[in-house]
Amino acid sequence: MTIREAVQKAKKCLEEHQVPDYEIDALLLLQSVCGIDRARYYACAGEELPDADRYLEKVLLRAGRIPLQQITGEQYFCGLKFIVTEDVLCPRPETELLVEEALKKMKEGGRFLDLCTGSGCIAVSLLCLGKDLTGCGCDLSAAALRIASENAKLHGVTDRLELLQGDLFDAVCGTYDMIVSNPPYIAAGKIDTLMEEVKDHEPRMALDGGMDGLDFYRRILKDAAVHLNPKGWLLMEIGYDQADAVRSMFDEDRYEQVRVLKDLAGLDRVVCGRRSD
Repeated sequence: MTIREAVQKAKKCLEEHQVPDYEIDALLLLQSVCGIDRARYYACAGEELPDADRYLEKVLLRAGRIPLQQITGEQYFCGLKFIVTEDVLCPRPETELLVEEALKKMKEGGRFLDLCTGSGCIAVSLLCLGKDLTGCGCDLSAAALRIASENAKLHGVTDRLELLQGDLFDAVCGTYDMIVSNPPYIAAGKIDTLMEEVKDHEPRMALDGGMDGLDFYRRILKDAAVHLNPKGWLLMEIGYDQADAVRSMFDEDRYEQVRVLKDLAGLDRVVCGRRSD
């Protein structure tokens, strides 16, 4: 089977299973499995593909709506490669806004806490891209923390990142200059309406934000001030329709300079505020 024939077969299979962006995914799997990037594909499409069977096996996994990132085992975030498995959420580009804003507010250095760290993509990105930063990542899932540890090793930041297992602040001691979090924020009743890749293959505990999707914001704001240094910042990712509710929580807890930031799609994505005392 030639490279062209294998890719055409892959595209047809993915299209029949209604996989979004099936043409792109067929080529990304070709690169991941066979080491053939887009340029080489177009230059050598008529050549034989020795790994055709293995390539098409991976295509069938994607046809089953397993996320591409779980099949390839990696995802880029903030320009950095991260290890991804079924134990963590796939890092998403809209979350990069949270990292960008945190870097602006910690440009002089400092110590941060990343709640619900998952793959560690936020914490590791801050340590790689920031200056004079140290951090702590906390998650309830031991499996997620193993992935976060692998990603910290991959990027050489293990000496600056402490990882703790616990339910939000349960395992956390001390105070920080900033707390960041991308918590679960999908309303429990809406999870089954999500794409198959998400609802069937990503960890539910990383999605389920309770009946109205706001449980974790209430819990984080209840205890965050205790773990923030004076004038410390709290930044959290939110769902597109949660800005008013979460901002009100910040105001009720007397945070200063409260702002809602929009992502590149123009959707409300991050709420930030500063401890008032």
